[in-house]
Amino acid sequence: MGIFDKIKEKLSHEFIDIIEWLDFTDDTIAYRFERYQNEIKNGAKLIVREGQTAVFINEGQLADVFEPGTYDLTTQNLPILSTLKGWKYGFNSPFKAEVYFVNTTLFTDEKWGTKNPITLSDDRFGLVEIRAFGTYAFKIADSGKFIVDIVGTDNNFTNFEINEHLKSLIATRFTDTVGEANLPIELYAANTSELSETCQEVMKSEFLSVGISLEKFYIENVSMPEELKKEIFEYSRLDKIDLDKLTKFKTAKAIEAAAKNEGGTAGAGMGMGMGFVLAQQMGNMMSPQMGGQQQAPQQQNQASAMPPPMPQATSYFYALNGAQTGPVPYEQLRSLFASRTVNKDTLVWKAGMDGWKALSEVEELKGFLGGNTPPPLP
Repeated sequence: MGIFDKIKEKLSHEFIDIIEWLDFTDDTIAYRFERYQNEIKNGAKLIVREGQTAVFINEGQLADVFEPGTYDLTTQNLPILSTLKGWKYGFNSPFKAEVYFVNTTLFTDEKWGTKNPITLSDDRFGLVEIRAFGTYAFKIADSGKFIVDIVGTDNNFTNFEINEHLKSLIATRFTDTVGEANLPIELYAANTSELSETCQEVMKSEFLSVGISLEKFYIENVSMPEELKKEIFEYSRLDKIDLDKLTKFKTAKAIEAAAKNEGGTAGAGMGMGMGFVLAQQMGNMMSPQMGGQQQAPQQQNQASAMPPPMPQATSYFYALNGAQTGPVPYEQLRSLFASRTVNKDTLVWKAGMDGWKALSEVEELKGFLGGNTPPPLP
């Protein structure tokens, strides 16, 4: 065997014959196949498994991307590699190229959250702060772009290295999206599904610009300060409640509670009160039976001494979100003003008015604004 044949045999053993990546971890996104001086034997086999791609980089430039399959690496069937620098000798000349294997499977359950509170402006509660967190899933859609723009020369690139960049991108776009949505503050927590879909559509193009596909995006929770929660709950109750029914309900409960306490003073007083009520009801029932009989002079004097009935309470209609709402009594309208449902510019109307007017222009309602009080009852 001549010296040339010995060199040929020695080099054929030193160069890599099979290029493949067996990944035993679940967090590696890109792995650089290491070998001596980046030299690959002409005719070597490249094995790319499902869920992988192989990216060839030559002198810092993208050379080729291989999808799953088995390939014979020769300059004849890989024209793009024929321009790569090889040996000048007559035997199987090796060529130089860096080979990166990219994991194209889905990376799930990645966490995101807002590091700092997001400040929003609400029509009723003013400036408020909210926080949000959730999960997302992504995969590599363009391996070549991802290697060139993100990985660079990193020989073992993990999802931990990209997560900080992606979480910052998500937080920024989420802040922009909720700010432009201009929803009432209580609806952010109630519409997380719709908000998640909107945010995903907004962020897809940002991810694709670096070769990443945003597959899923979820908002798991939108939180706000406890004192703001209490205000929202109180406002919601006031907005839905019927004050007249509430008063009747509380009165009935008070009578029931007092009746149970028969041995105490409250029970005795309530018993007397119920006796008076019963007597009055019986008297009313007997009045029709008396027909045209004349009442005693003492009873007539007592009846004439009774004051006339109270005038009927005034009810108001008000405009809310372009729709007519009401009617509500004076006190309820005051509560709506205190909870910021209505304000001084809200249009109101009552019987006798010739048209809708701003709340601040109605004389008896100016007391809501401070400095004035409503007129006395007649």
